[in-house]
Amino acid sequence: MTTSPKSRRFNQIATNVLIYTCLITISLYMLLPFFWMLTTSLKPQDEIFHIPPILISRNSSLASYIDLVQNRNILRVVLNTFVIAFTATIFRLFFCSLAGYGFAKYNFPGKKVLFSLLLATMIVPFTVTMVPLFITMNKFGWIDTIWPMVIPGAASAFGIFFLRQYISTVNDELLDAARIDGAGEFMIYYRIILPIIAPGLISIGLIFFMASWNDFLWPLVILKSPEHFTLPLAIRTFIAGTIGRPVYNLQMAASVISIIPLLIIFLIFQRRYFEGITAGAIRG
Repeated sequence: MTTSPKSRRFNQIATNVLIYTCLITISLYMLLPFFWMLTTSLKPQDEIFHIPPILISRNSSLASYIDLVQNRNILRVVLNTFVIAFTATIFRLFFCSLAGYGFAKYNFPGKKVLFSLLLATMIVPFTVTMVPLFITMNKFGWIDTIWPMVIPGAASAFGIFFLRQYISTVNDELLDAARIDGAGEFMIYYRIILPIIAPGLISIGLIFFMASWNDFLWPLVILKSPEHFTLPLAIRTFIAGTIGRPVYNLQMAASVISIIPLLIIFLIFQRRYFEGITAGAIRG
């Protein structure tokens, strides 16, 4: 028994409504913690754990944000976090793209073994290498500086693998033509490889930036002075508070502030990000 075009159209509309309703419901469920974090940052301290819970307080204010700016030096903390995340991302993009170019376009003895060993390091937990790495940084005199957050992770195994897969799809004839024209190897990397893999660089760069921005354990070990703290460390200090009890409204306000730069950066580069991730998956 065949259905009429009108029935098929009704079924299609009903299916679309059901799908969009499910997607909107799931999206609202995922956004609920962020909404609670935002409203909590605006509440007075004594209303945060009120029973029944107060979703939006009548006494909402920006007092927590004003306190963070005036008394907690939050702008300096944001600047510290941005400098560390930006510097670490630039270093990682440079070394990972350079190594990826070498693994993708050059043949040398032990290439497969070296690449296999590189990938094997991805399964080693950071906690295994943290103690020897801390001792090394201490001998360099880099404790309480940004360099331990930048230099040790400058060559990421995942980043090298990702960009190697991306670069391997670049036509070898294009590189050979550049060599015939007299271009050096670094010039080929700079003028040909980097522009072609720009979507991949943006995708992996956003991943690197967010990982560095949200890193907590390693900065906790390295950074000692409050004036050098990053946002995750500053948020942690609000757990104890200044009078021996948690200051949750300040903690939530600092969390909101920590999300805003990431949200702005993602909105700016989202098209390139998805383009790079999709292309990398297809090419891999």
